[in-house]
Amino acid sequence: MKRIVSLVLAICLLIPNAALAADLFLAQAANFTPVLKEIIPLFEKATGLQVDATYASTGKLYGQIVNNAPYDMLLAADEKRPDKLHADGLAEKPFVYAKGQVVLWSASKDFCGDDWEATVQNAAVKRVSIANTETAPYGTSSMKAMQAVGVWDTVQPKLVFGQSISQAFQFASTGAADAGFCAYSSVFTDEGKKGCFTVVNEAPPVIQAACILKSAPHPEAAKKFVEFLNTPEVQALKLKYGYK
Repeated sequence: MKRIVSLVLAICLLIPNAALAADLFLAQAANFTPVLKEIIPLFEKATGLQVDATYASTGKLYGQIVNNAPYDMLLAADEKRPDKLHADGLAEKPFVYAKGQVVLWSASKDFCGDDWEATVQNAAVKRVSIANTETAPYGTSSMKAMQAVGVWDTVQPKLVFGQSISQAFQFASTGAADAGFCAYSSVFTDEGKKGCFTVVNEAPPVIQAACILKSAPHPEAAKKFVEFLNTPEVQALKLKYGYK
């Protein structure tokens, strides 16, 4: 009994009080934060529904979901977690909602150029931020890019790991790291525009899938949100932030 009570309390602590009164509760991978923060007001205006979202790494959100956190939808930064939820009978069939790209971003113009491999190996670059390579898909993609060009072993001692791609960008933008592997979407934020970036073409595209959870408290609202994601307004916003 004590274990059940503890679990319920833990789940409640994850969710703001305002979210408990919302009409739709989303679990959103951190890279898509700038876009979703523009989508939500448009959706609320169009439907009259109130939306609340939690932004974190895909791995962390997946862990919360399998521990019964009452989200309506998961918008992941990969296909693996939504596919597994579907295979385990915990979610409806997933669909791709965005395709993202990794960039190397820096607040200093001295650390930007066409050759990102040279930048991360530059002796003047002491710290390079990256999202968790096990739980954050953008971190995994960044790691694969470094492995592909043969600099992974060289750069590892410089790496500063964030729990999500947004934290990796935060490290780079605040000076905790000289440069950082970030989501392309970060470039279009107010803070991102202050720095410079190089697209990491060797990083595999990050295919981002979403799914409605079988335990969704508001399944009808979730279906309306899925429909809204396919509107011209949302497509334009995705392009604005560098998604395909």
